[in-house]
Amino acid sequence: MRIKIYRANTLANAMALVRAEMGADAFILSTRSTAEGVELTASAESAEELLTPYAAMPPMFATPATPAANPALAWHGVPAAMAARLAAGRLPDTLRSELQFAPLPLSAGDSPLLIAGVPGAGKTLTTARLATRLVLAGARPLVITADGRRAGAAEELAAYTRLLGINLVVASHPATLTRALQHRSAGAPVLIDTTGANPFDQADLDCIEALAVTAGATAVLVLPAGQDSHEAEDQAAAFATCGIRLLLPTRLDLARRLGGIVAAAAAGRMTLTEAGTGPGASDGLTRLTPEFLAARLSRTPPQTHQADHVRSQR
Repeated sequence: MRIKIYRANTLANAMALVRAEMGADAFILSTRSTAEGVELTASAESAEELLTPYAAMPPMFATPATPAANPALAWHGVPAAMAARLAAGRLPDTLRSELQFAPLPLSAGDSPLLIAGVPGAGKTLTTARLATRLVLAGARPLVITADGRRAGAAEELAAYTRLLGINLVVASHPATLTRALQHRSAGAPVLIDTTGANPFDQADLDCIEALAVTAGATAVLVLPAGQDSHEAEDQAAAFATCGIRLLLPTRLDLARRLGGIVAAAAAGRMTLTEAGTGPGASDGLTRLTPEFLAARLSRTPPQTHQADHVRSQR
């Protein structure tokens, strides 16, 4: 058995050293971050050969620890089972096979788009960004706020619509929403901002579903990036029960770990559409594609930051 430790400033460089000396079939036993970069322990033997000496031992000792399939995915908090599937090939390709990606339905004649999510997720800003995009493209969207719960919600969105030269209609109940939709011009896009909903309160979910059904709307979940994967999974799965099938993550400019977004899309069986990637109302959304998400999921903090963290713990 030939086992050796390789050290380099990045994971890619460490893997290149392993391949150059042991070949493409080398087995990675473990990976860990160090103050200088990354440390890999590799063996020239196959996984099967490594297991042979343990065959006669009791089961509790027979199975060695499984190395991380992709350290970057683990760092991002992608659930282990999903990370293993994503690591089975090129990340853009495996993301495309595991998750769904599509643009938001904002063309003339499309169903109204209803923006839902937890309080503070960025629903109103997302609505303003989409309205700005439509106006800049020459459309005159009908913008409706159904947020009758949060103080100042209508005034916040009205500040944007005034700048855009379009009207804001307030309709916080299915009956008033029906009347508001009568103001829609033929083929005009419709954006409906909603109040923050608790995904674990059935009354809140019922309210979102009632508004969507009344408007004949396509609902999109606005979910902040950077959440714990389990929390994001639970929230997306709960919102999916009221018919939401599109996912728009926000705060990608602030969040470093995006495992929660992958977990939410999988748990809620939701299609990834766009993402909030900046503070501007006119340029704060970016189309989500497998390539874009793969690039972000392959990104970890600079090694200098990791070294600073290590020194701070001494």
